[in-house]
Amino acid sequence: MNRKMVLFTLGQLLIIEAILLLLPAGVSFYYSENTVWHFLFTAALAGTIGSLLMLIFRKRSNVIYAKEGFAIVALAWVLMSAVGALPFCISGEIPSYIDAFFETVSGFTTTGASIIPNVEKLSRGILFWRSFTHWIGGMGVLVFVMAVLPSVSNRSIHIIRAEMPGPIIGKLVPRAKDTAKILYLIYIGLTVVEAVMLMAGGMPKFDSVIHTFGTAGTGGFGIKADSIAGYSPYCQWVITAFMFLFGLNFNLYFLLLVRRFKSFFKNTELWVYLGITLASMGIIAWNIHSIYGNVADSVRNSAFQVTTVMSTTGYATCDFDMWPALSKAILLILMFMGSCAGSTAGGLKISRVIILFKLCRNELKHMMNPKSVNAVRYDGKQVDSSVLKNTGNYFVIYILCFIAIFLLLSADPYPATTAFSPMETNFAATTACFNNIGPGFGAVGPMFNYSGYSVFSKLLLSFAMLLGRLELFPMLLLFSHRLWRKK
Repeated sequence: MNRKMVLFTLGQLLIIEAILLLLPAGVSFYYSENTVWHFLFTAALAGTIGSLLMLIFRKRSNVIYAKEGFAIVALAWVLMSAVGALPFCISGEIPSYIDAFFETVSGFTTTGASIIPNVEKLSRGILFWRSFTHWIGGMGVLVFVMAVLPSVSNRSIHIIRAEMPGPIIGKLVPRAKDTAKILYLIYIGLTVVEAVMLMAGGMPKFDSVIHTFGTAGTGGFGIKADSIAGYSPYCQWVITAFMFLFGLNFNLYFLLLVRRFKSFFKNTELWVYLGITLASMGIIAWNIHSIYGNVADSVRNSAFQVTTVMSTTGYATCDFDMWPALSKAILLILMFMGSCAGSTAGGLKISRVIILFKLCRNELKHMMNPKSVNAVRYDGKQVDSSVLKNTGNYFVIYILCFIAIFLLLSADPYPATTAFSPMETNFAATTACFNNIGPGFGAVGPMFNYSGYSVFSKLLLSFAMLLGRLELFPMLLLFSHRLWRKK
């Protein structure tokens, strides 16, 4: 373990965060809010600590191996959230630091779970920072560092693999730094297009920027109590379309840019993602037609909720907890499934579901014909045995982690309500936080929040959000003594 390299990189990260904090400070200044000083103080603190870390550990090797990649990613997200929570707490808009930490982790991990009962009372600067954390965390904070800093090693692909979601992460181009730049250019381009389209539909500029941040990072923090319900059908359809687009693998956009259309249209994950989305929309629209009484509203609400859940964004146009059992069951399955690998979404990822399905199918074939040899193929190519093993291992660890979080959450009594049972609420909260969705069902549904949980439960759910966003291994390896060995 190259500890000096880890601490040096964390110092760089803090300086980057200090610079990013100047943006919400500017928003606060523009709207003449006192929170400008809270952002400036936090930026100064982060910049000072970051500079000290870089100064003390400047004499280091810049080579990053797998161990350093996992350690940097896990520690960076915890540190980024710990510092990012300070403006909420210092300003008094979220008085409890634990609540502020929960909200910030939810922001950076693009979960969208909130402890704030009345979001409309927050200042503009705080609202901007709250949603800006979605945009920063969507593509990955370390991918951003790699894209903007000149001193990053080419072996930093280990950081991309540790931070970006999915079973297979590779370089788009030979240099990892250039890969990071391409990813962020695509990300910025889509962000700008969505913001312009929302403003063209009559949404105010500030609202457009905030909701674009939430859509791009598939996070879902809003600025109104009814989320997106109060905006026009046009704006809802724009957000629906971009939630779907940000749920796609960003490698596909690169294929379009380099005019490799054949590879784009042969992508298995793309067609499965599209097929599941359309099928779910159709079934739910039919199932809820009696509630809305017309096809237009049924299709619009169905399309929005399917994409918001499948992309793990967390916006809402209605209280889907009031829908029929079939519709809620489909949404629950989509919560676990998620969108594509290499996107800003959470969940298991479509590619893993495809591989697991093919593994099960091949095993059944092998049971019927023990002498047969059935290779798993994906996009016309045979899947490497190491990828199959990793996918199987990931699924087992995913299930074990989910069970552990659910049991620990259930061990801490949740204040019972007349409408919702604690067990159902805990299951919904575990599902929503672990899969980075945000709103779940019951007492943590789209019309409620997580403020009823205790300090222990909020910290546990914060860990669950980090665990889900970083694909388990970086956070779990923090507790392994082998990670911290010098050799």
